Amino acid sequence: MSVVIVVFLVMLFIVLAMSVGVLFGGKPIKGSCGGLSAIGMKSACEVCAGKDEECERKKEKIKLKQLDQDE
Repeated sequence: MSVVIVVFLVMLFIVLAMSVGVLFGGKPIKGSCGGLSAIGMKSACEVCAGKDEECERKKEKIKLKQLDQDE
């Protein structure tokens, strides 16, 4: 039973250390280089349906809303 507890605590420490590294690393978490976009299927996006212009327009709209709320 003590082995199970030790293994659990070691795994908990590893997850905690990785979390702290992400928080203080300053870089956003990115997806892998695989996925549907790697095989050319950009239509999986529910927001823009694969249209880059639509995604950019929606991002700008969200930024403007956030700026309005901050004022």
